Amino acid sequence: MNTIVLLSDDAELIAELRQAFAQVSPELRVVEAHEAAAATAEVAACWFPPAGSWQSLPRLRLIHSMSAGIEHIGQADSLPAVPVCRVVDPEQRQGMVEFMRWAVIHYQRHFDLVLANQQQARWQRPPQCPARDYRVGVLGLGSMGSAVAQDLAGAGYAVRGWSRSPKTLAGVDCHHGDHGLQDCLAGLDLLINLLPLTAATTGLLDRRAFAALARGAVLVNGGRGQHVAEADLHAALASGQLRAALLDVFEQEPLPAAHPWWHTPGVTVTPHMASAASARCIASQIAENTRRLASGAELLHRADPALGY
Repeated sequence: MNTIVLLSDDAELIAELRQAFAQVSPELRVVEAHEAAAATAEVAACWFPPAGSWQSLPRLRLIHSMSAGIEHIGQADSLPAVPVCRVVDPEQRQGMVEFMRWAVIHYQRHFDLVLANQQQARWQRPPQCPARDYRVGVLGLGSMGSAVAQDLAGAGYAVRGWSRSPKTLAGVDCHHGDHGLQDCLAGLDLLINLLPLTAATTGLLDRRAFAALARGAVLVNGGRGQHVAEADLHAALASGQLRAALLDVFEQEPLPAAHPWWHTPGVTVTPHMASAASARCIASQIAENTRRLASGAELLHRADPALGY
């Protein structure tokens, strides 16, 4: 019997996945790290696996992320020499498109200001900016970023995109590489971050990046919390260089109750809800790759830990 070990400290997620595996692939044995059968597992399904997890898995042949990202599984040089795969969910992509479409409209139409005015019983109609004049940038043109950029371009926005390597997307002004980043950022009204977290992208959203945007611009972070230099973001908000920041991801999650983002003017906190694969989708894709591993077939959605995605 093929055995999958679930490596995560998220008890709610573990419970949901055990139920999902039982529904989609009851023939698989799914265990947690503390169970004796975990030592026989050939597949590790991971979401921030606890430190030291790999040493207790002598038969491991596949590391499978429970999400589209793989940065949470650990540094490439610390991982066993086995394939790494990730989850790719078309519904998750659609969820991200919907979230970012809402975010752009929210700030383009100044709903943040309207909601603030309501708290003071102030009747003040904000200025309207046509979509064609609202400059939106998307950092990261992978599966989700490309879908978001093209959705916004289709809605009439002036969209730029940036990626590590060259991309061509209909209706999107694409930039790439170190030399293209500043050109992409220059004068943007709203910046969406959907980059994978790598050594090169950690802290990328810093003082220099914020200064390149139009004064009074907005940051929407749907990548990872570590992309943001928090002190620089706080300074940009305080100075008015940024009007607002919508933060869906954080270095520590859940965001601690004492963290200043909860109460910083201009900051909206959402609980890592932009989009997420369903437990059934996660279980189905991990189960399929477990079958492929057993039969020697090509694995789906392989990632490169050295690149970080």
